[in-house]
Amino acid sequence: MEEYDDILTFWFGLLDDSGMSAPLYQKRWFATDPGLDNELRLLFGADLSAAAKGHHLDWRETPEGRLALILLLDQFSRNIHRGTAQAFAQDHKAQQLVEEGLAIGHDQALAPAQRIFFYMPLMHAEDRALQALGVECFARLLRLVPAAIKPVIEDNLRFACLHRDIIYQFGRFPYRNKVLGRASSPEEQQWLADNPGGFGQG
Repeated sequence: MEEYDDILTFWFGLLDDSGMSAPLYQKRWFATDPGLDNELRLLFGADLSAAAKGHHLDWRETPEGRLALILLLDQFSRNIHRGTAQAFAQDHKAQQLVEEGLAIGHDQALAPAQRIFFYMPLMHAEDRALQALGVECFARLLRLVPAAIKPVIEDNLRFACLHRDIIYQFGRFPYRNKVLGRASSPEEQQWLADNPGGFGQG
């Protein structure tokens, strides 16, 4: 058993024959749940702190280990530091891990459920090129998966396109401005008024 296996098991559970997590796991992936946030903080807060300081770099050697690092730095960071600037503080590290992993084909060794979160930092990037790459990755994944789980990937592709369009328009996510101490432009203020929900934390 690898050091990072607990991270993957906690987030994905036992994958089915199509490579997808059970609905119970999918439901909590994008939910705002203080209980889940606290659980992640207790179980994996120390791992996140270590990864943020540059530890666990040996995990990058395998697709699963790289994914565990990406989960810590991109997704678990959003749960553990919800509502603060720290939620986004490790995004650049996660995005770099994704780009390096794509270059050596690590994503192709993972199951569809895992690939969703391998690509997620691209959807979170305030960068036009990375957003375009994210849409490309989800579109490619959609072509590869069995029919039974195409709706799950289609949903993620749709959200990837929505995120991309916001970055193409503004170059950043307006709904992050307040927590990051950024002043919103008049155009962003109007967009925020028209789209009060945003995408959780983005």
